[in-house]
Amino acid sequence: MDEELRSLTERLRRESGATETFRHLTATEDHDELATALTRPGHPLWARELAAFRLGLAGDRRAFETLILLLNHRDPPRCASAAYALARLGDPRTPRAAAALATNELRVAYALHPVRLLAELRAPESAPALITALERRLSPHDPYYRVALACIEGLGALADPRAGRVLDESLAHPRLAEAATRALRRIPRQR
Repeated sequence: MDEELRSLTERLRRESGATETFRHLTATEDHDELATALTRPGHPLWARELAAFRLGLAGDRRAFETLILLLNHRDPPRCASAAYALARLGDPRTPRAAAALATNELRVAYALHPVRLLAELRAPESAPALITALERRLSPHDPYYRVALACIEGLGALADPRAGRVLDESLAHPRLAEAATRALRRIPRQR
């Protein structure tokens, strides 16, 4: 069993109380049944999350909307699971949605997992969104240090030359300087 699926299953087993519905959603191989669980009235959030995660891993794009909603959830484990499934879903809408979440200043407290997902996707939207998100985190006393650090690490992984300027600016921030130095080493020099 995939480690992420095992972790999600254990977390949701506790949350659900290991109900019959939980056992059924964990065992079924019927994608139509899982897709129905995404929109069934009165279904608890854990059931929707389990169904969306399983569909996402299977590449079933019916999970997209639910996974995007979970990516922007206030509960970090839900965000992490959604990001993992979205990275494997293969839906072409994912990079644009992740970029919108990563750059939404009203939801910046929940931007960590969308930022990490953008770096993993390596899509055309990734570097511009990470640059924008990082620029906004460089104001004095910004409380979202972890989001800024994830942006820097993502930009280093992408090695996109467009990130050079914002990474240079990050060097002036003591909590970010070491990561920015590492990221800058990975970016090809402009000639």
